[in-house]
Amino acid sequence: MASRKPGPRATSADPVSRYAKAVVSGKKIAGPHVRAACQRHLNDLATGHQRGLVFDKQAAQRAIGYYRDVLRLNGGEFEGMPFELLDWQQFIIGSVFGWKGADGYRRFRVVYVETAKGSGKSPLAAGVGMIGLTADGESRAEVYAAATKKDQAMVLYRDAVAMYQQSPELRRRLKPSGVGENVWNLAYAEKGSFFRPISADDGQSGPRPHVALIDEIHEHRNNTVVEMMRAGTKSRRQALIFMITNSGASKTSACWNYHDYAAKVSAGTLVDDAFFGYVCALDEGDDPFNDEKCWPKVNPSLQGAKLPGLKYLREQVTEARGMPSKEALVRRLNFCQWTDATNPWISADVWLGAAREYDWRDFRGRRAWAGLDLSSTTDLTGLVLYVEPVGEGEPWRMVPFAWLPEEGLQRKEELDRVPYLAWRTAGYLETTPGRAISKLTVIKRLAELSSFFDLQLVGYDRWRIEDLKALATDNAIDLPEMQPFGQGYKDMSPAIETFETALLNGTVVHPGNPVFTWCAANAVITSDDAENRKLSKEKATGRIDLMVAAVMAVGCGAIRAEEPPTPGIYIL
Repeated sequence: MASRKPGPRATSADPVSRYAKAVVSGKKIAGPHVRAACQRHLNDLATGHQRGLVFDKQAAQRAIGYYRDVLRLNGGEFEGMPFELLDWQQFIIGSVFGWKGADGYRRFRVVYVETAKGSGKSPLAAGVGMIGLTADGESRAEVYAAATKKDQAMVLYRDAVAMYQQSPELRRRLKPSGVGENVWNLAYAEKGSFFRPISADDGQSGPRPHVALIDEIHEHRNNTVVEMMRAGTKSRRQALIFMITNSGASKTSACWNYHDYAAKVSAGTLVDDAFFGYVCALDEGDDPFNDEKCWPKVNPSLQGAKLPGLKYLREQVTEARGMPSKEALVRRLNFCQWTDATNPWISADVWLGAAREYDWRDFRGRRAWAGLDLSSTTDLTGLVLYVEPVGEGEPWRMVPFAWLPEEGLQRKEELDRVPYLAWRTAGYLETTPGRAISKLTVIKRLAELSSFFDLQLVGYDRWRIEDLKALATDNAIDLPEMQPFGQGYKDMSPAIETFETALLNGTVVHPGNPVFTWCAANAVITSDDAENRKLSKEKATGRIDLMVAAVMAVGCGAIRAEEPPTPGIYIL
């Protein structure tokens, strides 16, 4: 069933790009991850054709127009009204249905939407299901509202049933099974398609979803439901997993993994052309309990239909102030603050702003300091050089190297959800033969770099370094001067402060190596009672080995670069 063409109320031929430009320019209030998603859209408009990506404005408008022309809202003052998408909703729906891949089919296969409670996510997702059922051109489409338990799946499904009941066009075409609150299936006989709820408990019969709607991911104890749905999409040419959620309370959850992944893909620190994220969040320093101006960043409907409403939010804040036990819940549900999550150390804006194009081979003979984070067997090994400038106003340059074992690289890519194979092909990642890191490969590279640069010092974590030194001796390889660098607060804190200052002042740059950028996005800092800081691999959201190496390199360079020359005898 095709929707009617958009009427004169459409004020722009491309509301998706219009919203993206308004957000990026600051005319529209949005948080950091939404700003990044909008910038990603604009970047892809400019360069996506190089990867076979095409933005079909007409397809985007058809999907947006379907909501207005076919769907009806339900409940209270909205009962029976046309579903007019707000601008942030148009951005999501237009992006999902407008972007096409090189094969001509839908680009985005997985969508993750995280906003504050009451923003209108459920009816938005239900509308996606209706499009998949009736207007996507798919024969025998299976559309599911999925959850871990059937009663949870029914919450979203009831929105879809209410849409069917309110819409004259859907009532003419769909046939329900069940009555009233007990409708359990909507059939579209013309295409042999159906829309029904499903849970992990009864999902063993092999669902093959064309569209799967998954509600409140933060309540899922594991990733079972998502994987159950994704496993059934392999035979579908443009299947879609559409997840919606409030923010959660644990960064060890499946929801946090999707939140973190969506944020990184939006920022460009990870590249996944099939994944779309719209993640609402506050900026660092925002305090929703003392400043209402930041509320639209996490309650995007406040800038349109006034949902969930200023009155409601003010009541929530007042109650939380009077009842401290409620504060965490209000911050999480109403202001997208993950109450048990740790913020990344370096923001994407700062890190990507320090990226420069350069070839380290142009700096032969310069003084340099290095940090080496040596893995035990199968983990990432990182080496970063900190190269001294020679001209006035020239920045320090970081030169990263990363290694992983060759064997099992495909499996590691699947587990870590990063493109190791592509990084290796592009030269950003080196592999060593076998299942474990070859320390001989690492020390040979150290020796080469020592002869290329005036390598002053290599700081290292004491872990397994004696094995590396012994291997160098056995193979008659001369290593540069090496010095242990403590991983605790005492040694790490001054180096971290120096690194931060250099990044913020623009006196250090990096080459935009995606492995390095990934490690930077994962890095998390912990503090002791005296506000000393260190990098924490335990709290990090992924591997951070290159950032540990970079901090050690900067720490060694900051100390040694300022030391006076050693007194000696000079022969003229």
